[in-house]
Amino acid sequence: MHQNGAADVDVTSLCLAVRCHVRARRHRFPSRASSMANSPTPGTHTHQEDDDRDASGAARALTVGSLNPKVVALADHHLAGRVARRAQNMQEDLESNPASHPFNEIIYCNHSNPQSQGQQPNKFFREVLALCEYPHLLDRSQTSFLFSSDAIARAQDILGLIPGRSTGGYSHCQGIEGLRDAIADGIASRDGLPSYADDIFLTDGAAAPGTLNDTGNDFLPLITVGPLITYSMVLRGATLVPYYLDESKGWRVNISDLKKQLDGARSKGIAVRGLVVVNPGNPTGQVLSEENQCEIVELCKNEGLVLLADEVYQENIYTDQKKFNSFKKVAGSIGHGEGDISLVSFHSVSNGYYGECGRRGGYMEVTGFSSEVRKEVYKVASLSPCSNISGQILMSLVMNPPKVGDESYTSYRAERDGILSSLSRCAEAMVSTFNSLEGMSCSKAEGAISLFPSVRLPPQAISAAEAMNTEPDAFYALRLLESTGIVVVPGSVFGQVPGTWHFRCTILPQEEKIPLIISRFKAFHEAFMEEFRS
Repeated sequence: MHQNGAADVDVTSLCLAVRCHVRARRHRFPSRASSMANSPTPGTHTHQEDDDRDASGAARALTVGSLNPKVVALADHHLAGRVARRAQNMQEDLESNPASHPFNEIIYCNHSNPQSQGQQPNKFFREVLALCEYPHLLDRSQTSFLFSSDAIARAQDILGLIPGRSTGGYSHCQGIEGLRDAIADGIASRDGLPSYADDIFLTDGAAAPGTLNDTGNDFLPLITVGPLITYSMVLRGATLVPYYLDESKGWRVNISDLKKQLDGARSKGIAVRGLVVVNPGNPTGQVLSEENQCEIVELCKNEGLVLLADEVYQENIYTDQKKFNSFKKVAGSIGHGEGDISLVSFHSVSNGYYGECGRRGGYMEVTGFSSEVRKEVYKVASLSPCSNISGQILMSLVMNPPKVGDESYTSYRAERDGILSSLSRCAEAMVSTFNSLEGMSCSKAEGAISLFPSVRLPPQAISAAEAMNTEPDAFYALRLLESTGIVVVPGSVFGQVPGTWHFRCTILPQEEKIPLIISRFKAFHEAFMEEFRS
């Protein structure tokens, strides 16, 4: 429990940024020889010199040169890169002058933010949250006419778990115990295996545990993978040893190739500690088969790897041929208990059909670790204030939605199924379009919320990109944006097999916009290929 009066801020990012500041200041004065070698031509000065000094000419306390170099190195690859920044500028152009571009809106197919695209929040979830945020509503007679009976009952139960019956206070650093109990019950119901509140850490979204990320702890992320996962690890000092999924086989994990990559890294003295798997995949949209998951579990067991399972899209499945199976369930199905494999499973309210990105709720379930390691994980959790209480509540609701017989069940299922059916139709239409275009191919969307089509760019387009010092897929994405207003993410942001080019395109725009997106995209791609045809 946090009982100190610490300021209500998260200093982690600032500390990571300035970690090397003192070290940099110690070496601010190089030798005379090196100073002369690196000094500008007499009579000139650089913009960096201007940036390093304040208005009075005094040296600034903090400059780019004294920042943690890991932070600076990430800047060029941040999601808010050239394409996103240009899209924002164009959005501002259209707001001030609607005729400034050959289209009247920017269509964001680049981010995982459903409700910003018009998706409606789930009624039951929001009713419970509203009652928990303002408990006095429970004392009013009109409330029974405005809110469903099961939402009222759930809110009363949840408020009884919260000290002071207020969402404005801190909780235990792992999260409110009763909410963790509810989440554990939901996990147990999903997997058919026991789950315990003590294994669950409620978080502001899905975040990697800091105890596993530091210098000397290196990871195998299955590429292609969301950059926030890999960047957070690099920022904490980990080294990434990427392994590429097999696009020709629906983004399957080839275990023999993965083993070769692991052995190769270890032969170079890299101590690989863990394997990062995203299932369903982001940005690739695949759902791993249970057979493939079993192979991954066995590899981690035999090689002593921590399995970090990002399972935030577990309810977004669009195929009857596959279903979501958690890695915890798969490990148990082949006879492995907690003593056999170390597993950290992540889930979040931001992703999936719920799309509650702004609520910042999530959890990690930590199993298969020694008591000593668990103490260290707890220590790291206790260094920061708890995750936000509204996110904790919402995470418990996601894992325990209305059941048959509850007043809200019918409307809840209708909302859920309507969203998932619409996403499936959008994905199918866009995959069909991509596969019909020259030089493009796209695997079927089995789950999650994005597609990752491959584009075989003409040599002249690649040369044009190189002349602009731009990755070819970023060049393509920028041209797409300028011509159509459609925003996608270059595949180079996520990682891809060298010599191949992709882009990430979400299926989140409202379904009525999909025909417009398809029409604009086809016209652009055909013109682009013709322009750069050899």
